[in-house]
Amino acid sequence: MTSVVHNVTVDCADPWELAKFWTQVTGRPVGEDDRQGDPEIGITLDSGVTLLFIAVPEPKTTKNRLHLCLTPDVPRDEEVDRLLKLGATLHSDHRREDGSGWAVLQDPEGNEFCVLRSAAEKA
Repeated sequence: MTSVVHNVTVDCADPWELAKFWTQVTGRPVGEDDRQGDPEIGITLDSGVTLLFIAVPEPKTTKNRLHLCLTPDVPRDEEVDRLLKLGATLHSDHRREDGSGWAVLQDPEGNEFCVLRSAAEKA
């Protein structure tokens, strides 16, 4: 027996605002039935997995125990710059002079995620 990941759920203060950020990151829209003010907003990725943003009353207080790692279709540093302009912040930088490594960013609510090298950069 096996299980398939259906959702990756992110607790947040404002699902609509956080989903808007992630729609720009992923290039995928919010669900057709999702509206501002809904307690949960979903973004279905090309893989079929949904990023699900759910309103919770308590703020984020510690490091995420689970995070997303993104592989962009453009060079890593170009994607990091784009995401910073969208409202992400740089949490820690693990990029190396030889081009390897990754950058840890935070979304507008402080959730950490990594930006890895593109497939072209790894080749």
